[in-house]
Amino acid sequence: MSGFGRPQNPGTKIVRTRLSDQVLERLQERIASGVLSPGEQMPSERELMEEFGVGRPAVREAMQRLHDAGLISVSQGGRARVNEIAADTALRSMDAVARMLISGFPNYLDHLKEARIRFELGMVETAAERATADDIAVLRDNIEMQRSKISSPDAQEFIYCDMDFHRQIAEISGNPIYAALSEAILTWLSAYHVHLLRWTGNETTTLDEHSAIVDALEVGSSETARDAMKVHLERSSDLYRLTE
Repeated sequence: MSGFGRPQNPGTKIVRTRLSDQVLERLQERIASGVLSPGEQMPSERELMEEFGVGRPAVREAMQRLHDAGLISVSQGGRARVNEIAADTALRSMDAVARMLISGFPNYLDHLKEARIRFELGMVETAAERATADDIAVLRDNIEMQRSKISSPDAQEFIYCDMDFHRQIAEISGNPIYAALSEAILTWLSAYHVHLLRWTGNETTTLDEHSAIVDALEVGSSETARDAMKVHLERSSDLYRLTE
């Protein structure tokens, strides 16, 4: 029996892809495969137009999308260059949307703080399994640096040391995804929300909590490190609030 007249299966329909999408896909493949390597100049617009047989608008849109995704960098008056592709590249590509969500919808700040706690608990467990004596020394130096900032008139210096403490633990984990996520979360919190830039009277408590975390890391106790981090983050999470 002939199949003519039968309803078509929507999954079999041929969808025409935009020219800019095709150019983008080709360029992404070249970057992913290393044909276009980090630091290398991208071909000129004219070269891409001739190679792919498309107009300037298709090339420009594809290049803009590569830039928005963090895959290439464009300097004033210079040709675009391929960026080093790492875990933080993916997060940078969603940075603008994440900031809009957090700044435009108050409940997203609470979601972010909750996610941060869950995330850092797993991160510190991994760090406890991998921390070396040198890592512990770096963390203890950070605590002493923080302690020295208590006498500073600028609370921001103390807070920056606090954030660095968490970055260092992310690095100790040895997992680049942890490091990239930690940096992104700290950036989103600090950029669009006010980490109370004044002395709260809890600075000594913060140092004690940091010391407890480091003690647990030093003996390689994932469970103790997790518990110490949970206490610290749950107490300090309300130090972030929406910018008025």
